[in-house]
Amino acid sequence: MSAIDFVVLFGYLLGITLFGLYMSRRIKSSDSFFRGERKFSWWIMMGQAFGTGTHAEMPVAQAGATFGHGFATIWYQWKNMLITPFYWLIAPFYRRSERTTVGEIVEDRYGRTLGLIYSIFAIAFFVFNMGAMLQGAAKVISIASGDLISPNGVVVAMTVAFMIYSFAGGLVSAAYTDFIQSFLIILLSMMLIPLGLTEVGGFSGMKQVLPAHFFDLFNNDSGITGFTLAMLTLNGIVGITAQPHMISMCATGNTERSGRIGQTFGSMVKRVVTIGWALTGLLVAALVIKNQVTLKDPEMAFGYGSRMLLGPGLTGLMLAAIVAANMSGCSNFMVNIGALFTQNFYKKYVNTEASDQLLLKMGRLSGLLLSILAVIFALSIKNVLHAFLFTETFAAFMGIMFLGGIVWKRANRYGALASIVVSVATYYTVNILGTGEVALVYKWMPTPFAWSMGLGFAFFLMVSSLTRPEEKDRMEHFFDNMRRKSDAVVPDADGRKPLGEKTGDDLLLLDLPGWRKRSRWHNFFFRYREDLIGFFLCWLTVGALILLAWGILQIG
Repeated sequence: MSAIDFVVLFGYLLGITLFGLYMSRRIKSSDSFFRGERKFSWWIMMGQAFGTGTHAEMPVAQAGATFGHGFATIWYQWKNMLITPFYWLIAPFYRRSERTTVGEIVEDRYGRTLGLIYSIFAIAFFVFNMGAMLQGAAKVISIASGDLISPNGVVVAMTVAFMIYSFAGGLVSAAYTDFIQSFLIILLSMMLIPLGLTEVGGFSGMKQVLPAHFFDLFNNDSGITGFTLAMLTLNGIVGITAQPHMISMCATGNTERSGRIGQTFGSMVKRVVTIGWALTGLLVAALVIKNQVTLKDPEMAFGYGSRMLLGPGLTGLMLAAIVAANMSGCSNFMVNIGALFTQNFYKKYVNTEASDQLLLKMGRLSGLLLSILAVIFALSIKNVLHAFLFTETFAAFMGIMFLGGIVWKRANRYGALASIVVSVATYYTVNILGTGEVALVYKWMPTPFAWSMGLGFAFFLMVSSLTRPEEKDRMEHFFDNMRRKSDAVVPDADGRKPLGEKTGDDLLLLDLPGWRKRSRWHNFFFRYREDLIGFFLCWLTVGALILLAWGILQIG
């Protein structure tokens, strides 16, 4: 670390904090703090989705996995590649709900008790994920700086920075800083590649020293079998629907299409940079062979590559990019965790008559205090990848009732509760029997996950079918809201928002079992025009990205 590195790193921390505080001048109400008054353009939504969904632990984990087992491990991160087109289909759910938190949507669908249970999970989700982000940053910073910078010191500086501007500016500051920081994250993902290729003799040099299967796009040697990939994909499609920050990702744009573009194509950008993380892992694997060194932890690969390849100024820039990857996610999570506590606990159970200014104050304070728990949790994490997959797995257990409740009207609170209890109990039972150990966080394995999801869905369907349905009028209101355009400028003749079927904005996934009725196929291609065109373009993008990765691996 040179003087210029310190200037770049701490200059960035100061600059992004000041920018976040500058943007906070727009905060006038609790809605502007929690949702930005739903006025973000599509490009801000893309930056927010990419920045919030991309954390410092991800390049650490991916480079480490590739370092140890080859490029095919990219599917641990690319598990959501094959379900990214579905983001286009589900994004409008959250805006049409007219809610501030996912917990409120769960309460609308299943009642107050399930809303409370979900909200407790959501707060734990944010704490666990923020902890994993902090630990990921600590691992990289420690080795990249050659232990010249205390990782705890940088983590504290980073935490103070995002807490200051998030406390003041809420989602407005978080979203705009996410957009700026997304460019640094892209730089983080790519800057080691040209330097590393020069050092190891290009792709041909790598292929001379590394096993051939390290350059496969898919193989069993990586530990990613077809069954594993299927379970990771299921984990992704079900889990994403119930992740508690989906309101801010999908419902805060100025139109429904802004939310669709932001969540879907912001995630596509992440799929692109994941290729950079995987290539970095291959480069470091070749580099350690050349230098005849051994890394005691594969997740040190990214930090080792940074230390060996970067010169003065670039090291500081790399560390600033790592910090950016953390701050973008943590700032969004801090706002969301404050919204959850305020809307789903304080407003419902403590002060039902709270003024808007009091809700704004409570959102700021609760977000600040609950975020501090993440720092404590970070100290207990041993493996970043396992911690990351752990939180997504529990989101999938919650996703059974969330996604099931959207596509199946007959779903009820009893089936929803049964799905949670059975899936979580099965997960721990199978893991305990398989490992002989009792733990909170287990290494992600496809078999325990498959049993958990299979039994969870089975009990969800069975119990819902055998118990009384939800109140009819409440369900009609819930689903009628989902069928109406949330961003319509001109209302219908009855003064209500127009039905999406009149403008080509009906949603494919709504009332999925009803597709057997002839009425569902009437005027099909016009009614679902927005869904169908966007879905098709998304699959073209997925194919292009997979082809790009395959083509890169053929070089040399």
